[in-house]
Amino acid sequence: MASRGKKLINDPNDVVTEFIEGLVETYPGLQFLDGFPEVKVVLRADVSSSTYDKVAIISGGGSGHEPAQAGFVGEGMLTAAICGDVFASPPVDSILAGIRAVTGPMGCLLIVTNYTGDRLNFGLAAEQAKSEGYKVETVIVGDDCALPPLRGIVGRRGLAGTILVHKVAGAAAAAGLSLADIAAEAKCASEMVGTMGVALSVCTLPGQVTSDRLGPGKMELGLGIHGEPGAAVADIQPVDVVVSHVLNQILSLETNYVPITRGNRVVLMINGLGATPIMELMIASGKAVPKLQLEHGLAVDRVYTGSFMTSLDMAGFSISIMKADETILQRLDAPTTAAYWPVGVDGNHPPTKIPVPMPPSRSTKSDEALSRPPQLNQQGQILEVAIEAAAHAVVNLRESLNEWDSKVGDGDCGSTMYRGATAILADIKNYPLNDAAETVNEIGSSIRRVMGGTSGILYTIFCKAAYAQLTASSQSVVTAKQWAEALEASIAAVCKYGGASAGYRTLLDALIPASAILQERLNAGDDPCTAFVLSSEAALAGAESTKHMQAQAGRSTYVSGEILASVPDPGAMAAASWYRAAAVAVMEKYRASS
Repeated sequence: MASRGKKLINDPNDVVTEFIEGLVETYPGLQFLDGFPEVKVVLRADVSSSTYDKVAIISGGGSGHEPAQAGFVGEGMLTAAICGDVFASPPVDSILAGIRAVTGPMGCLLIVTNYTGDRLNFGLAAEQAKSEGYKVETVIVGDDCALPPLRGIVGRRGLAGTILVHKVAGAAAAAGLSLADIAAEAKCASEMVGTMGVALSVCTLPGQVTSDRLGPGKMELGLGIHGEPGAAVADIQPVDVVVSHVLNQILSLETNYVPITRGNRVVLMINGLGATPIMELMIASGKAVPKLQLEHGLAVDRVYTGSFMTSLDMAGFSISIMKADETILQRLDAPTTAAYWPVGVDGNHPPTKIPVPMPPSRSTKSDEALSRPPQLNQQGQILEVAIEAAAHAVVNLRESLNEWDSKVGDGDCGSTMYRGATAILADIKNYPLNDAAETVNEIGSSIRRVMGGTSGILYTIFCKAAYAQLTASSQSVVTAKQWAEALEASIAAVCKYGGASAGYRTLLDALIPASAILQERLNAGDDPCTAFVLSSEAALAGAESTKHMQAQAGRSTYVSGEILASVPDPGAMAAASWYRAAAVAVMEKYRASS
């Protein structure tokens, strides 16, 4: 059954005016005309038609594509943006009001996306303004490459490539060029850019029901920014495949959407459609650049990644490619105060990015000393089985840890611990297993390399503290008592730097009881293996007891007690699991050798 889309709004009819109010409150350089709700015009606060001595650059269209177009108002880009209702072209009177507000004797350029309503309304406003004595030129942008080139009188739709045209025109205007020259540059830029989008969902208009046109596991190629159907619906593919398809479509020599051929210089824009995380946009950028260079023989001079022209809450992205020359690059690099134009992108883009070499370690041990010995002594053999058993226990617990963590945290505890465990299993072949202290230190290095978040740093601290304690002894073989002291030192370091202690619902609630029982049983004269196994039982019991604790550290502190009582702390369960597995493996190793 269809349901209304969830929106953080008030009255759906007021979303555009309230957006504008928030925009101008956020950016001091922006202002709006006093014509709400009929006239919705955002303009530069420092520009008045009576004093402005440069060509005004004006664009606009239906709202719902933010930051376009109002977010690109600023010196060096748009002088004013005319906002229609959501997905509705602005009325003629609004466009005329914007022209009158910012157009001085140098005239104005209207940059219009190629939709029938925009063309008609901006066209009529332009003719009316001309009849009032204003100098007006218009450039229509139709950069869509998803649909067949010949579409009767409709033509190609205006998409995110329009933002690049805004920048070219705005920079030319800021440089003091004439209206005719700016219009010529903008028209040329509009003919050099092609765009195609891919969507995983359609958008939901404020106050409307969410469409289920795209079913699970499907994506739409060439979907319009108003949710209009695209060229095809297909199964979701890896982004590598999607990017290749889109690039091939834009650069097709058969359709000849854009005059780009091998050897040309280009600008790349990856544009989020509203609900796509920046991580996914950056992945697309990282795949698109080498494909353009290696498969299409193009020099990528600039890369812009972000959300420039969206479609409300649509999931997906579009790719725009513009043929570049020195003039276009100069315009794109020119300064602007427009709030949503990306900073830090100007300047030559290197053909390849070579990673900075990793700095060498300051370890005083030689590489030979820190490698696996040709022959393992008894201690080395025991360490090996204990480490492997502990790591495999974490690997096997990944799904359960993630499930528990999804209820009380951010759902990635299992995945994070899994990365550390698999790194240890991969690196163990190089551990100096006959040297217990250095082996513990190398385990910490493996963890630090791959484990992110709080767990990664806590376990690294854990290993470093154990290493420091173990190296304090000059004995080559570590005794059970020294292992117990190292565990105690590790727990103390985690408490010190992590800020938690017993009862806080963390991994310490497994390790602290284990440490206490280990020392107690060793002091009572139990053999080390028995003491280790008994302490591992205490670790399991401690981890289970976290169900009855109110969290005082980590993300679980934000979760209600009712939810916490349904699952144990994932971090404590992970610690108890690897500790228990190591204890059992050591016991079995001793039994097998006796």
